[in-house]
Amino acid sequence: MGTYAEDRQAKLEAMFLEPARRRPAWSFLLAGPQYPESMRWPENVRRLEHVPPCEHPGLYSSSRLTLNLTREAMAAWGWCPSGRFFEASACGTPIVSDSFPGLETFFEPGAEIAVAHDAGEVLGVMERGDAELLGMARLARERTLDEHTGYRRAQTLLAACDAARTLAKRRAA
Repeated sequence: MGTYAEDRQAKLEAMFLEPARRRPAWSFLLAGPQYPESMRWPENVRRLEHVPPCEHPGLYSSSRLTLNLTREAMAAWGWCPSGRFFEASACGTPIVSDSFPGLETFFEPGAEIAVAHDAGEVLGVMERGDAELLGMARLARERTLDEHTGYRRAQTLLAACDAARTLAKRRAA
């Protein structure tokens, strides 16, 4: 689920459309606006132009696996996953993601999230058994609820502000 982005298109082609072409009997869903009308989708790819935020949990919860593709600008900065990354994990949906700097600070690759670099690796994750994927998703969901909620992020920010204020007071004294 995501808006079309030219800088993400090569990854979409390699890690989403190519697996769909290689597995024509499987079903794929791509949700998001602004994809060029000239794009040709494999027959097994269903498109949704828009999914309202209130329907995100239903979409993620109905998915066997979701693919996270990081925009180049976000990957270049590092430590900057999409909010949808956490939406999916909070819904207990297994995630396969491209790699970006800092990914391992959010989820443990191989245990809480699968990381892939090409179509073959994405297909390898897709071919895993349901029990393995759901176990990975359960761990990611637990970590998301423990560490990555808005409340937890606010606590982290407040603690950092308190630490900076304390350090400034010590230096001034």
